[in-house]
Amino acid sequence: MMLSDRDLKKALQTGRIKISPAPDLKTQLGSCSIDLRLGRTFRVFEHSKYPYIDSTVKDYSNEITRLVRVKNGEPLIMQPGDFILASTLERVTIASDLVGRLEGRSSLGRLGIVVHSTASVFDPGWDGQAVLELGNLGRMAVALYPGMRICAMTFELLSSPAQVPYSKKKHAKYAMQKGPAESRIYKDNVP
Repeated sequence: MMLSDRDLKKALQTGRIKISPAPDLKTQLGSCSIDLRLGRTFRVFEHSKYPYIDSTVKDYSNEITRLVRVKNGEPLIMQPGDFILASTLERVTIASDLVGRLEGRSSLGRLGIVVHSTASVFDPGWDGQAVLELGNLGRMAVALYPGMRICAMTFELLSSPAQVPYSKKKHAKYAMQKGPAESRIYKDNVP
């Protein structure tokens, strides 16, 4: 069961959902979602320096991406075909009986901007900033600004609280992430 606007307000008041900085409910609360805003830090892939990405190499993502910080009021220009990691301005903490789901905003989708490639589910017990997998599928460059509403998060009630919330998992690769964390797939046990 997806939480409605009135249930979202209650969950924020009781701390079952925590968002910091606190959202402006007049502009960020939808009928069944809360809009999250674009942060200032991005990871831009240095595709001209490397012929491919080896997903088994331990943490060389910092070599194949460059950290870019955009000042307030200045845009990040996404060229056609760009793929950039970003993060939300807000940190989100989810109770162990809720699951979050991230969706792109239709207004940006109509410009060719996709917000996530695959990672739309935020497990019960999630705590951290959401990393966005931004892509420009369009044929024109698009300016994105830190602080703009970039995505919406919905929340669903589980049939019972998770036995092991994400924040308690022994191998939670992205627990407490801050900023656009690079892929940690190298931590998977690959034969």
